[in-house]
Amino acid sequence: MIELAGHHKRLTIIVGESDTTGGHSLATAIVRRAHSAGLAGVTVVRGIEGYGASNHIHTTRVLSLSDDLPLVITIVDTAEAIRAFVPTVEHIVDEGLITIDDVEVVRYIGRPATLE
Repeated sequence: MIELAGHHKRLTIIVGESDTTGGHSLATAIVRRAHSAGLAGVTVVRGIEGYGASNHIHTTRVLSLSDDLPLVITIVDTAEAIRAFVPTVEHIVDEGLITIDDVEVVRYIGRPATLE
């Protein structure tokens, strides 16, 4: 069972929905690499509107529907685990934003692993 509490780090990566690496979704690649690295967990959230360094607004509004909405990938783990994972992300993110900030985990308890 995974337990995580106290002061840790949050890695946030913001990329475009159409971003790829090696012919696959960049967000999916990050999730799979984080899982392989044994990080506590990852969440990917699809934004409804936003813009970044290109200054081009991406939105779900009908009149200007975008096929490149922002994706926010969030990972919370120990400082050591996050710092060790950052080079993996930097290597595959060509465009986007990568940030690390302090978080206080109040409660995070995973369920026991199941045998498949």
